[in-house]
Amino acid sequence: MKRARTTRAAAILLGPFFVLFTVAMVLPIGYAVWLSLFTEKQSGLGFGGTETVFSGLDNYTAALGDRAFREGFGVLLGYCLFYIPLLLVGALALALLLDSALARARRFFQLALFLPHAVPGIIAALIWVYLYTPQLSPVVSAMESGGIGFDFFSPEGALPSVVNIALWEWLGYNMVIFYAALQAIDRSVLEAATVDGAGAWRTALSIKVPLIRSSLVMVALFTVIGSLQLFTEPLILNKGTGSAVSSTWTPNMYAYTAAFERNDYGLAAAASILLALTAALLSFVVTRFTGRKGKKA
Repeated sequence: MKRARTTRAAAILLGPFFVLFTVAMVLPIGYAVWLSLFTEKQSGLGFGGTETVFSGLDNYTAALGDRAFREGFGVLLGYCLFYIPLLLVGALALALLLDSALARARRFFQLALFLPHAVPGIIAALIWVYLYTPQLSPVVSAMESGGIGFDFFSPEGALPSVVNIALWEWLGYNMVIFYAALQAIDRSVLEAATVDGAGAWRTALSIKVPLIRSSLVMVALFTVIGSLQLFTEPLILNKGTGSAVSSTWTPNMYAYTAAFERNDYGLAAAASILLALTAALLSFVVTRFTGRKGKKA
């Protein structure tokens, strides 16, 4: 009887979650998979209407066979190798500085560093496009007056430009996560390290960082997943004058272009599913690798 009441209570509490999860996640993913198996073809000699026909895995082979789609994954690889280490190291360094005994005005710096995350991504990208544009940007003018010439819209400058926008948006947010984890460390452990003669650097690297390892793993995992969804920043940067960012610069942009510019929804769905599978695979690799490392430690 007691077990039945517990089961019923659990079902009542978890029911809304599973309903929302099904509506917001399962059904859209199922519809995308179904959509990726069909394509629209014109009947007759191209003068008739279009009809939806089953194409099996043709949309997947078309996406994988498209050079633009494959190059998009190359862009994501460069973005991840550039962005993720900078974000993790920068956020962790800022958190350690705020947690140190030398830090002053902690609340002010927490708020100042977190504020960029409160700015919507589209607005942030528009702000930085303005700051990147020659003849408009005071930043570019100051760089040119100092003898520094750099084209933020060039093929060499596009990736650093996008990474800079993403860092500006997410560095403070992840710093707050690391700082909260550092504040949860038992102060007696740190006091014992100080008594044993450990300096500030030794305490930070040998005690604090290992104790917040779970937070590091969580941020790394979410950052990997978020990096694969790169879309807003390059889409806005694509509108810049002479920008090297194309409409298929990332896989997400490729799917967006296929759906809303070429009206090829089957190809867009297939590209989205392939991107989702890549994200799931990388998430598995990150959790498996960090899990093994934690067991060895």
